Amino acid sequence: MNRKGPRLGEPASLWRMRIVPVASVMLASALPLMLPLIASSPVLPPVGLLFFLCWQLLRTEMWPVWVGLPLGLWDDLFSGAPIGTAAGLWTLASIAIAYSSQRIYWRGFFHDWVIAGLLIAAIQSLAALITHPDADTAHVLGLVVPQIVISVLLVPLIMRLTGKFDNFRLKRR
Repeated sequence: MNRKGPRLGEPASLWRMRIVPVASVMLASALPLMLPLIASSPVLPPVGLLFFLCWQLLRTEMWPVWVGLPLGLWDDLFSGAPIGTAAGLWTLASIAIAYSSQRIYWRGFFHDWVIAGLLIAAIQSLAALITHPDADTAHVLGLVVPQIVISVLLVPLIMRLTGKFDNFRLKRR
């Protein structure tokens, strides 16, 4: 029998269900190494963090709360921050998103954008302070502000890309 399309009730591919979210975050974390850009201050947004937060906000129930630990360790390998910085901060962000999803029942796009923006600002500021503990706090935070602004403005685009990846993940065949 020659079937042309997916059958009614046929589940999506299991490997796509599990691999697409993790692979998108891991590839996004490795992206800065692929770009030939040298800068004296942080200008590239943390794309891995953006994808991680967007997946968490889009599909809160998909990952356990501790998933920030391994994905953050992967990001630490490429970011240049001390090992454990992203692992700890991403895990705290995952806990914050899980907590907010229990408290806010009807979340919309702007709620997600505000939550992502606050988490990006907190994570980037704390990561900069952890990476440069001896530097002047005001100077370090002043250097990271453009990166935070660019990252917050990119959240809608990354959320849209995450939605496209989610549609591919859930597609039958």
